[in-house]
Amino acid sequence: MTATDPTAHLTAEQIEELGRELDAIRDEVIAGRGEKDAAYIRKVISAQRKLELVSRGVLLFSFFPPAWLLGTAGLSVAKIMDNMEIGHNVLHGQWDWMRDPKIHSTTWEWDHASPSDQWKHSHNELHHTYTNVIGKDNDLGYGIMRVDEDQRWHPFHLGQPLWNFINACFFEYGIAAYDLELGKNLQKRRRKNPEFRARAKAVGRKIRKQVLKDYVIHPLLSGPSFLTTLAATFTANLVRNIWTHSVIMCGHFPEGVQVFERRSIKGETRGQWYLRQMMGSANISGSRAMHFMTGNLSHQIEHHLFPDLPSNRYAEVAVKVRALFEKYELEYVTGPLPKQVFSAWSKVFRLSLPNKKPKVKTPDRERELVAA
Repeated sequence: MTATDPTAHLTAEQIEELGRELDAIRDEVIAGRGEKDAAYIRKVISAQRKLELVSRGVLLFSFFPPAWLLGTAGLSVAKIMDNMEIGHNVLHGQWDWMRDPKIHSTTWEWDHASPSDQWKHSHNELHHTYTNVIGKDNDLGYGIMRVDEDQRWHPFHLGQPLWNFINACFFEYGIAAYDLELGKNLQKRRRKNPEFRARAKAVGRKIRKQVLKDYVIHPLLSGPSFLTTLAATFTANLVRNIWTHSVIMCGHFPEGVQVFERRSIKGETRGQWYLRQMMGSANISGSRAMHFMTGNLSHQIEHHLFPDLPSNRYAEVAVKVRALFEKYELEYVTGPLPKQVFSAWSKVFRLSLPNKKPKVKTPDRERELVAA
């Protein structure tokens, strides 16, 4: 953990007791899952599909400016719903307990450039296991940003605000690239690896399918509104990408969120894993509509503690989790969206510059940060 350890006051026994209390919260929600939860996700999926259908219908007349604005707004919201409250959460297995083959993590495919099976590996298995561990969690800076003052600075980092903005605009493609770990796999020895080539072909097929759907079939169906529908679809994808990127940034990058060294997780216990999730995440405060449009990732702390619990239960869980933060004298990092966006981007800019007073590093710390 960087800088002053905000958990240093906790004993090993307290950390394990914290873990047991969090397990109890999880067990209570699992025992209480039922028809009300199932009805919720089915209602959301139905509403999303109807909104997308109506929006695309309105775009048939998108050569009229009011129809373009209405259709584009509706399609943007529908795409956000598909990615955030539905796709992300279904692929986490939050609704697998329903045993509905149509709403299951093993069968769901989403409106995204990244194939669901590859995303589940990089996100569910790697990111949620190694949350904010430098050199292990690729979600931490996406391999293009400096994320800690102790990381060695290079002139390349001066451009990270620009790289981050470009990544936000084309976020779904950035996620697909990072799922493939292009940075290391494009090396001559690795790009010929059969497994990498197979995964790259799968991404290529998914991207072609998405492009064909969004930028060929639907615009052609609009007839005289071909160009305006094309522009509307591009705009909706842009809005969805920037929104998703912003939510993810606010959940992982604001000031107060901790990053961790690889050696710090050796022999990690259940309680220590829980504690790392608590200190490596941040929330966004706001209305029920805000929480819904973020896919309830505004409750990022609760999501990282319990990634497979139904998203509609995070609000009630958050009350209990926050009480534990207070009990164990830990900082619950949260704030409204504008504050969290400003905080995250301020950190991006700050870390793009070399440190005025580099910290003294041990040889082990230096080798670890260089490797990352």
